[in-house]
Amino acid sequence: MSKKDKIPATPALHALKGAGVAFVPRIYDYVAHGGTGEAARQLGLDEHHVVKTLIMQDENGEPLVVLMHGDKEVSTKSLARQLGRKTVEPCAERDAQRYTGYQVGGISPFGTRRAMPVFVEKGILELERLYINGGKRGLLVEISPQALLELLNPAPVEAAL
Repeated sequence: MSKKDKIPATPALHALKGAGVAFVPRIYDYVAHGGTGEAARQLGLDEHHVVKTLIMQDENGEPLVVLMHGDKEVSTKSLARQLGRKTVEPCAERDAQRYTGYQVGGISPFGTRRAMPVFVEKGILELERLYINGGKRGLLVEISPQALLELLNPAPVEAAL
């Protein structure tokens, strides 16, 4: 295994291992602002199966995690309505990093510094396998939607655009 292929130790991977979750690490060359499209391209995946972890906040500044298909955007109006909140918007990068302990571009929903409510786009739970950030830029983990349910207990939403 070359240095490039070495699997980093992250809080997310520790959380997955600690919970006994079966996962397959997938390393790729991180490209700034490449997003899920670049990860999917490099790994030969369907971007719809690559899940982005978004840290958002409501009108009171309370953070929440939204898991969305890589090829979709979040309708913040629809999400706010479904959550019974006045507004939902992406939080500032520095806040996302403070809440999670991860760099933007490497945010995982597992092993976050702060416990936050998690919401998942309903269609993600219907996938056979999904690919989600492992806590470092350039690292995805392949897991089952069932593992996502067991570890995060996310509330399903329909907010994809």
